[in-house]
Amino acid sequence: MTGYYPEGRLINTMENLSSMQSLSQLTEAYHDSRILEARAVVCDSSHNLIVDLGIMKGIIPREEGAMGIKEGTVRDIAVISRVNRPVCFVITDFKKNESGRTVAILSRRLAQERCMREYISRLLPGDVVDARITHLDSFGAFADIGCGIVSLLPIDSISVSRIDHPRERFTVGMEIKAVIKSVENGRISLTHKELLGTWEENAQRFQVGETVAGIIRSVEEYGAFVELAPNLAGLAEMKDGIAAGQQASVYIKNIIPNRMKIKLIIIDTFDYEYHPHQPEYFFTGSHIDSFYYSPPASDKIIETHFTPQPMLMNA
Repeated sequence: MTGYYPEGRLINTMENLSSMQSLSQLTEAYHDSRILEARAVVCDSSHNLIVDLGIMKGIIPREEGAMGIKEGTVRDIAVISRVNRPVCFVITDFKKNESGRTVAILSRRLAQERCMREYISRLLPGDVVDARITHLDSFGAFADIGCGIVSLLPIDSISVSRIDHPRERFTVGMEIKAVIKSVENGRISLTHKELLGTWEENAQRFQVGETVAGIIRSVEEYGAFVELAPNLAGLAEMKDGIAAGQQASVYIKNIIPNRMKIKLIIIDTFDYEYHPHQPEYFFTGSHIDSFYYSPPASDKIIETHFTPQPMLMNA
């Protein structure tokens, strides 16, 4: 347990809730420089975040809303988009407002800098981390890996089976596991497919002669590729009227490990809006050095190796 998590993980914990039950407990959290979480309820015209602490309001001044806001390297949308969502922060002061009420002055930036310094900067390629999906784009998913610090998970690293858009795997707010892939120019890149099992681990869940559910991922002249699991697809014989994105019932004709092939026959297809569900992970450890997707008997080798150098980043 690192003590640093994606935003939203701490908000309903007993320790976090108890810190906001009274002014004395908030004051104790202030003296301890404790990282807390609460919901941002308003972003005012100056882009200061107003946070609901229960017994009082908190204010995160614009420049304290995220690392890089003050320097101009991060846009204000990083602050504006937090409205109605949990934000992490440390308390830096208590002041009276115009009405004479006590308000807490907060800094999300300081919480992020501490997370970067004490946690993220120490991560190694191959480390498995908790992450929360923050938004989706055509080229990948963005995920919070600690205190609102976001990293990119490229679309081709989400699963072995190809997808057209990350929304086919994830929804915003979904909690996932991810692997630190690399750091280039201070930017962390994530990968995910190495946690979803090898070809053999996935294929062992299916038997010749079964009829199972799948998703048609692409239609070619020689057949259709049908996803049976996020890290497993088979080739089905051509059938009229089928299209990519359809759900399919497929008969498993043959499984050939040395060729890494699954031969299928499409029984039926129908249009269906795919709703992502929580990923199922075969690997549950905290660090992975190498991932060998292809079976030992296969002539085709598909593998991932993680370079073990520490990631030197500006905190």
